[in-house]
Amino acid sequence: MLTKQERRLRIGVLGAGPIAQFAHLESCVKARNADLYAICDAAPDLLARMAATYEPERTFDDFAAMLADPDVEAVIVATSDPFHVPMSIKALEAGKHVLCEKPLGVSVEEVEELRDVVKRTGRILQVGHMKRFDPGLEAAHDFIQNEMGQLLALKAWYCDSTHRYTMTDAVQPLPVTSNRQRKPHGNPKADLRRYYMLAHGSHLVDTARFLCGEIVEVRARLLERFGAYCWFVETEFADGTLGHLDLTVAVRMDWHEGFQLYGENGSVLAKTYNPWYYKSSDVEIFSEKDATYHRPLGADGHFFRRQVEGFAEAVLTGKPMRGADIEDGLASVRAMAAIAESARTGKAVSVASMTGAV
Repeated sequence: MLTKQERRLRIGVLGAGPIAQFAHLESCVKARNADLYAICDAAPDLLARMAATYEPERTFDDFAAMLADPDVEAVIVATSDPFHVPMSIKALEAGKHVLCEKPLGVSVEEVEELRDVVKRTGRILQVGHMKRFDPGLEAAHDFIQNEMGQLLALKAWYCDSTHRYTMTDAVQPLPVTSNRQRKPHGNPKADLRRYYMLAHGSHLVDTARFLCGEIVEVRARLLERFGAYCWFVETEFADGTLGHLDLTVAVRMDWHEGFQLYGENGSVLAKTYNPWYYKSSDVEIFSEKDATYHRPLGADGHFFRRQVEGFAEAVLTGKPMRGADIEDGLASVRAMAAIAESARTGKAVSVASMTGAV
């Protein structure tokens, strides 16, 4: 049974497409400290279907009208990638807090502009890197911060599967679509290198940063064969830790995601599942202190709902945000741009030097 707190954050969701249907609408309904107060979408048929299913207090077909509603305290931006920054800026300037889907933006410059607005308005902006709310990864992060000591090396991989849609179609509801939905100019999948980096690389980069801190330099190689793309990325972290990231789309096998991390006082091995299974990562934490493996269960694997709860907690209580903030979002876009540039030139690239699009 759902147990709701007395004081809850009133959230309006912008966009009623697949990511909202699969993740954000349900998460707002289930969150202990938030409510789905409003839904906004330009497609009237889609808006009506989602309103009938989730029964928000208000519906809007115009974003400005939703932002003008004083009862809307925060906005989830669940739109196509090119709309993330402009819609987030509008919400922040209207005085709303923002949870924006990843990737935060498609170029370094636009995310820098967004950062300036976050600082000027003083509103909270959280990036939708929901893997930070995976209980297994949270346990690994806590061990790294509190017990592991110096880090030595990280090997992390994110390998999409040729069978992923067969598997996810079996567990997800059939998405409701509309030919009146607002779409960005052009086809986002026309450039698959860029599309895969933004869609999948953003998860891999943010997980690496969540575990090991700032990435300062990358050296990347890209191989394209039989319709598959494989990036191998050597990374250097700010504390000198070595890293190797593997982004492959798509492997001829099951979904393959996880990491190995070696440190002074222990090691962590992790297997991460397709997110739509809502299953916490299987994590083995070996502590040198007691020469014992520890395996957290992570029974609550609904990281999308946990993400909303973390966002609401930061807004309502003023506690430090547990999710990715504007600086994390900008660093992720910079790192992806650096990987793309390194793969193109064959040279090592400083992340801090990057400008331009991913």
